[in-house]
Amino acid sequence: MRTGRGRACRLGTLLVAAAAGLVACAGAPAPGAGGSSAQAEVLPWEQVAQQARGQTVDLWMYGGDQQGNAYVDDVLAPAAQELGVTLRRVPVADTADALNRVLSELQAGPGDDGSVDLVWVNGENFRSGQQAGAWLCDWAQRLPNAQYLDTADPVVTTDFGVPVEGCESPWHKAQFVLAYDSARVADPPATVEELLAWARANPGRFTYPAPPDFTGSAFVRQVLYGLGGGPAAVPLEHSEEAYAEVAPPVLEELAALGPSLWRAGETYPRDLAQLEELYAGGQVDVTMTYGPATLDGLVADGTFPATTRVLALEGGTLGNASFLAVPVNAADAEGAQVVADLALSPEQQLAKARPEVWGQYPAVEPELLPAEVAAGFDALPRSEVVPPFDELTAGALPELGAGWVAPLEEGWRSTVLTGP
Repeated sequence: MRTGRGRACRLGTLLVAAAAGLVACAGAPAPGAGGSSAQAEVLPWEQVAQQARGQTVDLWMYGGDQQGNAYVDDVLAPAAQELGVTLRRVPVADTADALNRVLSELQAGPGDDGSVDLVWVNGENFRSGQQAGAWLCDWAQRLPNAQYLDTADPVVTTDFGVPVEGCESPWHKAQFVLAYDSARVADPPATVEELLAWARANPGRFTYPAPPDFTGSAFVRQVLYGLGGGPAAVPLEHSEEAYAEVAPPVLEELAALGPSLWRAGETYPRDLAQLEELYAGGQVDVTMTYGPATLDGLVADGTFPATTRVLALEGGTLGNASFLAVPVNAADAEGAQVVADLALSPEQQLAKARPEVWGQYPAVEPELLPAEVAAGFDALPRSEVVPPFDELTAGALPELGAGWVAPLEEGWRSTVLTGP
């Protein structure tokens, strides 16, 4: 992730019946999307916070985002320590690695001694965990700092079409964007169709990461919206009928685009990091990300050209949120809830939004924040690279349901990689 950057987990038919063995869990499970998830016991927050003191919370998260790593180590962890909780970051190459660890431990037997206490998660990994009954539920909406969330906002109440239902707590919002070097692209495209036409007119100057890289997969979904008729024609919920109607022409168009891409489409960047290297080195003129606020730092430190600008696409781009989830067998579930609440606090949301810290968009609503924190958000520096968040998210496209992800990625492999 920059936001959910790990590849989607392929669980197939693996389902795990998770028992409620945690101190902070009750015995009655809540129905999940195919499995069963343990519900957090309703306890006064003061009691949860007291039980959390002295616990060590292992936060499993994508380790490839250096700003994210530094924020957790240098800002969030010291604040957690003040609450009596030790926060230990466990870096993974793929968010699915954390879920697989949870599932393997649950297969070995229910209990409250799991090695994963908290996971930075979203999208198909959350859905797969729900199906397997892997997440502790009915706790996130009770966090004291949940009062600052807009409960009518589907971005924080659903995750790739899956209702959150108290099984994960929002961490930050994100918006998929393309960015370009304005010194090289004088007349930037304004639609997906124009982008593909530009790539054909400028062979070798555009590419995208190969799915199942998170960003590359998001680009395919963006193209599906752009060429498939938008939300009015592409249903949020996946079905074989919907896929058969809208996906094949889009994938065939991407296959036909291949010869116009970097290295004539014979190879694709393996991940976003490699695409960023190509863009930074001037080999391509366009990059993309689900974490646009990080573009400022890449420009400021000289990695990206100073002439980098976000490409505004008519019709909007994909938007979602990242979340923190607690496994049902977490050994330190109370501490995990305290850390999730801390991460949602106005002060931490503001700290995380600062470009020099991490530059992530807040999950909380500025209108609901204390005046002094709201003023802090207002005082954040204006960017020459990225439009303000309210402009960036105008007309944001809802993320497709998680059921779309695997079929589109498989369709891309079988159609695009084999050529037109």
